[in-house]
Amino acid sequence: MIGTLNDLVDLVERSVEDEPDLTAIARRHGTTEYHLRRMFSSLAGMPLSEYVRRRRMTLAAADLVAGAPNLLDVAVRHGYGSVEAFGRAFRAVHGTGPADVRRAGGPLRTQPVLRFRLSVEGSIPMDVTVTDRPELVLVGHAAQVPLVHEGVNPHIQAHVAAIPAAEHLRLKALSSADPGGILAVTADVDPDAAEGTLLTYLHGVATDGAAPPPDDLDVIRVDAGHWAVFASSGPFPETLQRTWAATATEWFPSNPWRLRPGPSILRYLELTATHATCELWLPVERG
Repeated sequence: MIGTLNDLVDLVERSVEDEPDLTAIARRHGTTEYHLRRMFSSLAGMPLSEYVRRRRMTLAAADLVAGAPNLLDVAVRHGYGSVEAFGRAFRAVHGTGPADVRRAGGPLRTQPVLRFRLSVEGSIPMDVTVTDRPELVLVGHAAQVPLVHEGVNPHIQAHVAAIPAAEHLRLKALSSADPGGILAVTADVDPDAAEGTLLTYLHGVATDGAAPPPDDLDVIRVDAGHWAVFASSGPFPETLQRTWAATATEWFPSNPWRLRPGPSILRYLELTATHATCELWLPVERG
């Protein structure tokens, strides 16, 4: 996977006028575009689309500082069909307009070319089980919340706090499939999602679908398939977030599995204000 990501970075450098052909590079490396985007985002700390935009604007700024006389030519060279669209993207990256940079030479925010390297330190012990599960029907209370990469997500906190205590008991009674108990489900996350992007968060349980879910609950259906289950225990939420990151930096590059589309599921075995013992369930398929 590390070699695949570096090939993708090289492709971005060769494709400043066009979107990189992710389908072709994924096929060439025996993986999927979905997994490629998710791994890039996890390891780079930014979505691929954001990296592409930053690199284009870095190269465009170099053209302007070098004295390119025509803004439209620069815009087209870097994949934009109009000066207006180019200007918006340029300002979003550099905080100033292209005309100002051409005149004054800056200030500029440069995005260096990324290089991925595999660390084999094994700094995060990985307690992992791969299990094959039938179709799951996840039922509960869903809300649209913004993505938060670090720390507690206050929007999720508020959503869960608004659910009455009696409703938690009703949900637990509906649990009829593994993973059991109350679950934190994150769904509809675009593989290129940046922080602040809306996603679906469901506070609910897994059922086997034998009985129809109550009409007043939200439902997420998940195809049958394999799941990688990562167990972690430690300070909350830091340990969980480090475990999530370690799946990309250590486990996936070292194992013949890749992410498949589907929600991530968090099963809390023990939870206090500062400590959690939990399982992170990620949908996977053989690479």
